[in-house]
Amino acid sequence: MDVDCEGCAGCCVDWRPLTAQPSDHERRGPHEPLDDIYNLVPLTRAEVRRFCDAGYGDALVPRLWTAPTAADDAVVVDGHRLAAVDGQPTFFVGLRKTPKPVAPVGTDGERWLRSCVFLDPTTLQCRIHGDGLYPSECADYPGHNLLLERETECERVEAVFGGDRLLDDEPPESVEGLLLGPQALGEKVFVHPEPDALTGIVGRAAAGTLTSADRAEFVGWAAASAPGTAEHSERHYEEYRETVLSADSWVTDAVETWTAWASGEGEPAPDADAAERVEDAAGAPQTPGWDAVE
Repeated sequence: MDVDCEGCAGCCVDWRPLTAQPSDHERRGPHEPLDDIYNLVPLTRAEVRRFCDAGYGDALVPRLWTAPTAADDAVVVDGHRLAAVDGQPTFFVGLRKTPKPVAPVGTDGERWLRSCVFLDPTTLQCRIHGDGLYPSECADYPGHNLLLERETECERVEAVFGGDRLLDDEPPESVEGLLLGPQALGEKVFVHPEPDALTGIVGRAAAGTLTSADRAEFVGWAAASAPGTAEHSERHYEEYRETVLSADSWVTDAVETWTAWASGEGEPAPDADAAERVEDAAGAPQTPGWDAVE
């Protein structure tokens, strides 16, 4: 795809506090996310495993959905009616968002905005772009939207802030990670086999206060999923759950520091160079800067 990403990061940052114009999450189905994470990047089962194996289990977060009242297959936990398959709550696993001092979409001056954990606040580039961990959802973007005839984040940014971001709106013939319908089960849409174990966790998911143990519970079942089915490997669940619980990458320190430091969303923030003290010093991968990008 031909897009102008320099100085944008619109698909990596929740820029809604910068404008009074409404913008919705990217959705491809009838269910409402239980959380308020903007543009969550859904990972495949293989990608979930790769992040865990690389020591980045602490960078992952689950997403549950609420089910319409008329839905036949739903599970009620902590007062929330959850979308489910055969009585098992469904969920995605994506990349965590944390407040960072960023100046995205061509704005002047840093603001505290929820941003992907792997976004470098200084360059507004992805720290794992070109790495084997780079999600297919990100690599294919905005191809999925164009194939599904849905508005892209590039176009939303253009409409609100001006400029040209989507330079080629011709849909690609195919994209690697587009999984819809039954084929997504166990590959991108996962099920939790023990809804009773989610008491308390679902409430924290809705409030945005999931603990590391909560996240590990979902990531473990996602990594243990069997493609195309609702089956799981108990051995892999235990293995990956423990892997997430023991993860202690630079992401953990960065999220804790940014969260403690941040004021309200959209509020003025310190210069993005502060990222050198928070993320770079903790061992975050470097980004090349835009001069190095053709």
